[in-house]
Amino acid sequence: MDEPIPVTRTVDHGTAKLMPDIDRERAWLLTVDGAPQSYVDLDEPTYLEFEYARRLGHVLDTVARPGLPLDALHLGGGALTLPRYLAATRPGSRQDVVEADRGLLDLVVEKLPVPEDAGIALHGADARAWLEDAPAASADVLIADVFGGSRVPAHLTSEAYARETARVLRGDGVYLANLADASPFVFLRSQLATFSTVFEELALIAEPGVLRGRRFGNAVLVASHRPLDTAALMRRTASDAFPARVEHGDTLRVFIGDAKPVRDEDAVPSPEPPSGAFSVG
Repeated sequence: MDEPIPVTRTVDHGTAKLMPDIDRERAWLLTVDGAPQSYVDLDEPTYLEFEYARRLGHVLDTVARPGLPLDALHLGGGALTLPRYLAATRPGSRQDVVEADRGLLDLVVEKLPVPEDAGIALHGADARAWLEDAPAASADVLIADVFGGSRVPAHLTSEAYARETARVLRGDGVYLANLADASPFVFLRSQLATFSTVFEELALIAEPGVLRGRRFGNAVLVASHRPLDTAALMRRTASDAFPARVEHGDTLRVFIGDAKPVRDEDAVPSPEPPSGAFSVG
């Protein structure tokens, strides 16, 4: 890289910084305004450093037989960690990545480019606007990892948004979202209630400490019209360095409790993380 390391760049929604990992020769951490956004290893795209990314990877590994190419739509690009992962684990996949921060997208394309034959198409656009224009039944998986700063934008939390995700997915397609919350889980419970109005099957993957209300943290929401392979997900998440629980069925219904689906007019962003929750030195 020609610029000083770490690379610092003003992008559309803050200050992005690319910092090298001293333990891995071509691995980089991307932060925006100090909050970690992505980690990529250009030599080993199947290596997922962040816990939530590994959990999303476990879902992507189990939605279809190993190696089968998928049509994927990613809302939120970051440093393209999961598109790279899917291209490596399911060669021949066709992927669209929608990232609202065009400056960030330009930085990633310049400094951390993906191979031209990877089947990854990049689009600078608002996630929901792109989704509403996307063809029906065009994706096998839809992965939402969109944060404005450290919060999920309000317009990506409503029932109308959930209906759009279902429209774009094929009948056996799967929706995945990276969310964040803390006890009493007002936001997380509302998201589960919202997606339960559109999809028959739901699962939630998170660390036990987060689910017990001990700290703020990430949770992966999974939704589909077909039964999810929760047994395989449980095995994979339990074997991680930081094991996670997979909640589904009756226990998830108890967790949702009396939470109501979110309407567009009532939608709010996810809660602001406590100071230091996602920051790096």
